[in-house]
Amino acid sequence: MRSFTLLALCSLLAGLAVSAELPSVNRAAASNVRGEYMEARSADVYTGACFANAEVELTGNLAVMGWKIETGSWQGVKLDGLGVMAVVKAESTLGDAMHATNPAKAVLIVDQKATEQQRAALTQFARRMGGKMLSDVVRVESRPIELTTKNIHSRSALMVAGELAKIETRPLEGTDQICRHEQVWYQPLTPLEHAMPAYTLEHSYQGKGLGTLWSAPQQRSAFVGTFNFTTE
Repeated sequence: MRSFTLLALCSLLAGLAVSAELPSVNRAAASNVRGEYMEARSADVYTGACFANAEVELTGNLAVMGWKIETGSWQGVKLDGLGVMAVVKAESTLGDAMHATNPAKAVLIVDQKATEQQRAALTQFARRMGGKMLSDVVRVESRPIELTTKNIHSRSALMVAGELAKIETRPLEGTDQICRHEQVWYQPLTPLEHAMPAYTLEHSYQGKGLGTLWSAPQQRSAFVGTFNFTTE
């Protein structure tokens, strides 16, 4: 009994020590953030059934996604103009409804301009938006994050996190259709206010933590859109 009590006490003290090292945010404060979003995967999201069925469980387990916050606060911390990106490696095809669970590891990249408190808020925001997919974050990096577009609805956009991650898109065109029965086969990986499929010109990750690097351009594998997320 004494050994069990000592072990429990040590675990509690260790947990308190870790908590003390993390920047604090006001978890009781309401959050509202809005801005622009991009994602790209290693399999087509706009495709026909023949292509999707040929790819499922064989590819599509890698993704880069990013949020550029225009205005808003997360748990009392203002995040205007900041960005955060997530890089994911799952066990199976992301978005496959036939898999009840799909364990994944993730790397988060937070905006280099962020303060320590803003870094913590950006991390919590991304994990909330990514849900189970971002439950196992193995590494957090800090880089300049830029999203460049004249108008997100044009679907021509570029999002870059230093040398680590990059997504570049253009609108889908008639010549991108192959079987002529294409549709949005997979939904975006995060809740969005508005989402549009796009053609991927660049999709890459060149960092550590996931045991693999990749470049997966020239696919119908992207979404661009807007988010407006509120918590009470």
